[in-house]
Amino acid sequence: MSRADDDNAAPVGWRSRLKQIIEGYDAVLSLQHRREIARELQDEEDLFMLLCFCDMMGIPNPVGDMTLELYPYMLDRFHEWHQRQGMPRSPLDGFRCC
Repeated sequence: MSRADDDNAAPVGWRSRLKQIIEGYDAVLSLQHRREIARELQDEEDLFMLLCFCDMMGIPNPVGDMTLELYPYMLDRFHEWHQRQGMPRSPLDGFRCC
């Protein structure tokens, strides 16, 4: 092994160690807030689902036509969402998920 090979290997090892240190530091900082972050993300998703399905529940929605394309992707999570909102059954008359 030549000195040139050692010089090329050193920065790679140094970079990977620095990356591990940064990831560890980030994990320590976010450890206390992980639950809060998860709750905020869930609240944001709940609001998004409400905005997308509010037309079907009788609440006027000005962007309803724009969200029609998203329905097939969101139907998988609809059941979990309406239960989190305190609705034991689907609030949509023509849509049964339970």
